[in-house]
Amino acid sequence: MTAPLTLPTPPQLIFSNVPSLLFPSLPQPTATNLCEHCKAKPKHVDGIVVHKYCCKTCALNASIVNANQAANSNASSQSSSSSLCTVCNLKPRHVDASTGKVHIYCGKRCASKAHHSTGSGSHPAGSICAIPGCNKAVFKDSNGTPTKFCSKTHKKVASEACLMCRKAAKQSNNFCSRQCTANAQALSPAILEVPEEHVVFKSVSEQFKSSWRHPNKKCPEVKHVYKIISTKASVDQYEAYRDAVEARGNFAKHGRSAGNENRRWHGTRRECTLGEKGSTQFCGSSSCSLCNIVKTSFDLAFFGKKTSWGRFGAGIYTSSTSSKADDYSNNVNQSSLKAVLLNKVIVGKGAKLTHDDPNRSGPPAGHDSVLGEKGGNLNYDELVVYTNDAIRPSYLVMFDN
Repeated sequence: MTAPLTLPTPPQLIFSNVPSLLFPSLPQPTATNLCEHCKAKPKHVDGIVVHKYCCKTCALNASIVNANQAANSNASSQSSSSSLCTVCNLKPRHVDASTGKVHIYCGKRCASKAHHSTGSGSHPAGSICAIPGCNKAVFKDSNGTPTKFCSKTHKKVASEACLMCRKAAKQSNNFCSRQCTANAQALSPAILEVPEEHVVFKSVSEQFKSSWRHPNKKCPEVKHVYKIISTKASVDQYEAYRDAVEARGNFAKHGRSAGNENRRWHGTRRECTLGEKGSTQFCGSSSCSLCNIVKTSFDLAFFGKKTSWGRFGAGIYTSSTSSKADDYSNNVNQSSLKAVLLNKVIVGKGAKLTHDDPNRSGPPAGHDSVLGEKGGNLNYDELVVYTNDAIRPSYLVMFDN
């Protein structure tokens, strides 16, 4: 009887008996070896390390997904904590019983902590990074001086950050999201201090310096810049007027801003300490022009009460010259700082005038404003509008007196 034929063991069975350590790069047919993003291709192995993803494309796409998830998580966190004190983040914000105003702190202790823990006004002095939520130690510059941030990356984040949460990058309206815009709007009327290293601070202070034109006055140093948060009703009225002027003039079509909007300076009377040492509380005096303008914007009704004469009649006066606005800025109480306002003004179609016309009550027919130009009776320019909705205060600027 012939013995049965014995077949050799298949190659795959032979390999299965060899210790896996001899073949560390061979992917095993399990879900754990699949790319964590596409979950279709095996993870990339460089001979030593098994990576999470199959390729650079999946790694990049995964980082974008993770960033979006983190942003959504932050937005959700901001939404749930929008009524909590911005310092302790534990207690509800204080509500003024007489005015209904919602403050950003729970009480005087947290407000004092916020004001006394700041270096140049808005960032904590000390050894911890100034980015909210980052507890890393600050880095030192080339001279060995401690900075406000843990890294150059966080320094750049701070320079372009949302003025509300101070974390995510700001959009064109200075806030990062609808939630932060709503959170800021809930505080209105209010002012938010702009950090010294922020691009907004640099833009405003540069405009202040470059437009200081009086040769007999030394340009002072800008110490603080505050973003003014107007009420929603005030913003809506201004934007409606801007849209109407734009519809008539089509300025955007010709490369200008909508409504031919410009930034102009205005100096006025201050009775209180608003803007000093981080002070953001309005004084409540009916005769403090600065507080009243910041809270409710400009009002033509006060023209006759403050002065009986205007070079171009009863209007609201601003200038592109910061040193001219300084001439009209004054403190009732002694202070080392002075204040001026940088405003958004709808110029529209401006009528250029060089000689006095004090009986005027509006711009010439077919125009939206008056441009008082240097020459004739003027040493420095003036821009005059004749309706309250043509102007809104945008920034409060504090500088050396």
